[in-house]
Amino acid sequence: MISFKQLPLEAKAAVAAGVVFFSMMLSRSYLAQQLELRTRHWFMRLQMALFVNTLMLIGSLHVWKNTVTVFARSSAANSFFFMPWKIAVFMFLALAHSSFFTLLFLVAEEPYFFSLAAYTCLGAYIILIFFLFTLGSVEQAYKFFAGRGTKANSSGKSSRTAMKPVLAVLLTAVLTVIGLLNASQPPTVNRVEIPVHKLPVTMNNLKVVLLSDIHLGPTVGKTKLAMIVRMVKALKPDITVIVGDLTDSEAEIIRPAVEPLGELNSPLGTYFVTGNHEYYTSDVSNWFELLKSFNIRPLHNENVKIVSPVGTGDWFCLAGVDDIEADVLRYSGHGMDLKKALRGCSSEHAIVLLAHQPVAAKWALQERPDINLILSGHTHGGQMFPLNAGAYFLNPFFVGLYKVGQNTFVYVSPGTMYFGIPMRLGSRAEITEIILRSP
Repeated sequence: MISFKQLPLEAKAAVAAGVVFFSMMLSRSYLAQQLELRTRHWFMRLQMALFVNTLMLIGSLHVWKNTVTVFARSSAANSFFFMPWKIAVFMFLALAHSSFFTLLFLVAEEPYFFSLAAYTCLGAYIILIFFLFTLGSVEQAYKFFAGRGTKANSSGKSSRTAMKPVLAVLLTAVLTVIGLLNASQPPTVNRVEIPVHKLPVTMNNLKVVLLSDIHLGPTVGKTKLAMIVRMVKALKPDITVIVGDLTDSEAEIIRPAVEPLGELNSPLGTYFVTGNHEYYTSDVSNWFELLKSFNIRPLHNENVKIVSPVGTGDWFCLAGVDDIEADVLRYSGHGMDLKKALRGCSSEHAIVLLAHQPVAAKWALQERPDINLILSGHTHGGQMFPLNAGAYFLNPFFVGLYKVGQNTFVYVSPGTMYFGIPMRLGSRAEITEIILRSP
């Protein structure tokens, strides 16, 4: 029987990840009632960071073998550049691994340079892993189909061995730069006209500005939020809505960065619903109080009547539900409750629902098909290659406008900023200007 010591490093890392994951499950079962809420959630976030890092260790070992070890066996090992290259790869991997810990320990009004560097390395790490795996698969497929007809000479084999990591690193570097430049641009303003069944004629052309997934935290701070607020004010919306994942940190820690939100002054109000990341902070109550101090109303499984500025008898129902992650985390007093959120909202008036996750939008329509419009976020449009494919297949609505049935629309924002990694590839940050049309 093989002992633990005899296992390859990748297998040891997988075992370590399994142990951390098992401890997470035990913590949820046995510590749920023994620790104070914020302590328990902070401990679970630390465990999650450790779990992700043990999984990443498998990929890091693969990166090291393909970018360092492979050259150590060749004449390149005697080159003057080999040692600096080893140090550079080690630092790159160390920064990528440290990114998740900055979320716990390095959050302030403006991002620290270390946090930006760490999350940039994490993005490059994901791209590099993808290309190493893809090129390796192509190489194995070539060997399989081509066979071993003739024995290649050692120099040719050596050059082919070096080609894969060099090509992967070059592609990663190019895409990383493109992704950084794309994410550094201000969000694009996307104007969308949506017909809303039973919307009063007096409310035709009502303008709703949709924000989502700003993710104030280790890589997004006050400067970027102030830019977003300036852009929103320039659009002069009637209503502004923020559909979750405003923050990745506790209210007290990042309060100075949130101050620009106080400048939002939409005449019919500014509204907010929670995303999954609000619950990861374990500080939702304090966030609600902070937002209220800026005249932003959280819709905590509740609704408001949006009354026409022209006629008080004309109105529609704007409702919001808690994010479904609250149920998963057993967050006391929170969780998606559509019946409560739509209490008093009948099909005689138009219904607009704010729900952070597209999955929640799907569930809501299954229960209440008379909802006319649902505004969501969460997917980030995949944010960056190669994560786009996963986000596409894991969500019933990916990004943009969808028509469901005869009189229902779902709009999914690609996000107004980004989570952690300051990169966007295959997606673009967006502020959505929604014009509600009366049919």
